[in-house]
Amino acid sequence: MHELPVGITVNGRPYQDTVEPRVTLADHLRENCGLTGTHLGCEHGACGACTVLLEGQAVRSCLVLAVQADGQEVTTVEGIAAEDGTLSAVQAAMRECHGLQCGFCTPGFVTSITALLRDNPDPTDHEIREGLSGNFCRCTGYQGIVNAVKRAAQSLAEGAVR
Repeated sequence: MHELPVGITVNGRPYQDTVEPRVTLADHLRENCGLTGTHLGCEHGACGACTVLLEGQAVRSCLVLAVQADGQEVTTVEGIAAEDGTLSAVQAAMRECHGLQCGFCTPGFVTSITALLRDNPDPTDHEIREGLSGNFCRCTGYQGIVNAVKRAAQSLAEGAVR
């Protein structure tokens, strides 16, 4: 099979490569870019573990082909924290509110919550649960995650940078 060129900017860094047309964005990020924070769970878009921001929108990277992302900006969980390693408001709240246990789903939740709070800075419990309905967690029971969203929203309202 012949390969196609793909140029994407991931977390502010340009990546140029060639890929087979069938390679997903998730596989490209993990295998070619070396960014393994994007997790693969179901590989058909149901679990949300592979969620990244594509041009700022939360997408399931297992459902997007790498060639479809050509010329676009991708933010993975590795790009959510500040460059010096300071956790974002979402990451800090997930830790503070015990919004994670095994951590497998956490990267998808962090990117989804980041997009949710950007679009809705003060969501209700219902809006939080609806906004995160595409992300599955087998460990937490979700209440810690909902609490983390509320805490992150509060931190951002109080002037947290990210």
